[in-house]
Amino acid sequence: MAREDRDLTSDGLNNSAEGKGKDLKGKVKDAAGGLTGDSSLQGEGKLDQAKGKVQDTFGKAERKLDRDA
Repeated sequence: MAREDRDLTSDGLNNSAEGKGKDLKGKVKDAAGGLTGDSSLQGEGKLDQAKGKVQDTFGKAERKLDRDA
């Protein structure tokens, strides 16, 4: 059910910001895992990066939908 007051631009900005934060956190974990030889931490970092990129892309799509509407 769609909200009448839905603002895709705001939602998109929030998703992009959160996604970029997850991507950055993932890069830090990946680097820390590489430096310490912790492959589990490195893998977790790569997963966080992927999740962040997907969320950022979703946010960009939301903003585009709002502009085109």
